[in-house]
Amino acid sequence: MDSLLNAADSALRTLFAHPRAAMACPTVAEQATQLDAAQTRAAASLMRVNHVGEICAQALYTAQALSTSNPALRAHFTRACIEETDHLAWTAQRLKELNARPSLLNPFWYAGAFGLGLIAGRLGDAVSLGFVVETEAQVGAHLQSHLERLPESDHASRAIVAQMRDDELRHAQDATDAGAVELPQAVKNLMRGAAKVMTTVAHRI
Repeated sequence: MDSLLNAADSALRTLFAHPRAAMACPTVAEQATQLDAAQTRAAASLMRVNHVGEICAQALYTAQALSTSNPALRAHFTRACIEETDHLAWTAQRLKELNARPSLLNPFWYAGAFGLGLIAGRLGDAVSLGFVVETEAQVGAHLQSHLERLPESDHASRAIVAQMRDDELRHAQDATDAGAVELPQAVKNLMRGAAKVMTTVAHRI
């Protein structure tokens, strides 16, 4: 019951509370960001997608922590979830600075990611960790593509995305070190397809 209440609390805080970062937001102090209207819209759309990704990360790690009976692995997922809270806070703040709103479908994204996390957790700890490895590897590649698409002058967004990319790849390596198994290619392709739908829709809504 305590685990279920904690999961519900995490969902409410992720979706409706103002996230607070433990680590300071990455910045490029010597380079000021100056964007025109078109660049601002482009940056806002990309950062909205990144914010959705962090909503999903909170859901995934919370569900996987709930699913495992291994205390050490539960602590691993909980620690990763806390670290992802920094990303959630940074992207939320950057959206505010860009005068942009988060995705209107965030409750839907959270519910879908939570369900996937539960499924992965029920398939066993090694598979659940493998799901983390593949998810974070895909997210890392996705964030790298955003670094190539963000306006060159948007130093604020680029600093955040670069740090997020490095953190996500570290999470993938941590999961590998913890005993992840590689997922079948068909599952990887399905995950990539689902991510494509999410990023396409969140870019606008």
